[in-house]
Amino acid sequence: MPRFAANLTMMYTEYAFLDRFEAAAKDGFKAVEFLFPYEYPAIELKARLQGNGLTQALFNAPPGDWAGGERGIASLPGREEEFKRSIDLALEYARVLGNDKLHVMAGLIQPDQDRARHRAVYLENLAYAAGRIAADDITLVIEPINTRDIPGFFLNRQDDAQGICAEVGVDNLQVQFDLYHCQIVEGDLAVKLKRDMVRMHGGIGHIQIAGVPDRHEPDLGEINYGYLFELIDQLGYEGWVGCEYRPKGRTSDGLGWMREWV
Repeated sequence: MPRFAANLTMMYTEYAFLDRFEAAAKDGFKAVEFLFPYEYPAIELKARLQGNGLTQALFNAPPGDWAGGERGIASLPGREEEFKRSIDLALEYARVLGNDKLHVMAGLIQPDQDRARHRAVYLENLAYAAGRIAADDITLVIEPINTRDIPGFFLNRQDDAQGICAEVGVDNLQVQFDLYHCQIVEGDLAVKLKRDMVRMHGGIGHIQIAGVPDRHEPDLGEINYGYLFELIDQLGYEGWVGCEYRPKGRTSDGLGWMREWV
């Protein structure tokens, strides 16, 4: 059965953020992920990880003005220097927290904007970021996100993400395969897992899960996760599976799915 990481941005919100590490460990999680660590000193987060026997699986590079509605800057023309600084900051945190995966969000594009220009900037920024973190043995991951949750998000499909990885052509750039987003946009999850798990350039570097359509626990909704977890094992995936869902009630009360499938 896959190894699960609790997403502390969405789970355990009944606790203050720094207390969520202990809550996740008590429920049996061995790893955590979250969106952004930058409100807290890296050494404080490291202490919470070590004190609870947890591994940091993943976090996101700075996304621009999140409170103002931005959802990443990697594909935004004119923001290249800001993007480089964001990678420097993310790398500082990763060196302390010990994660070997770093997610960069593509950002938003408006219907009247030049998609080809955004794509060219995106590829250049990804090549830069992958090169910047390579010496630290960190893999950069990009994630297709459905446009129901984030209207206008630049990257939506698995095949497009894999094509971008192939075009950049470096070993430490992969796709973050969120089964929730993929099911909403295109479905056919098992076929895509088989197709994309291992590629010369690209492949699946991180997996995330949530129930569809409401983004609650994975045993709620239309996806047969029991089948997909077995398939993920069969395909030889050894990374963490991030539980990026919003619990329907108290987080611990909804973990029957994990006790059943682990």
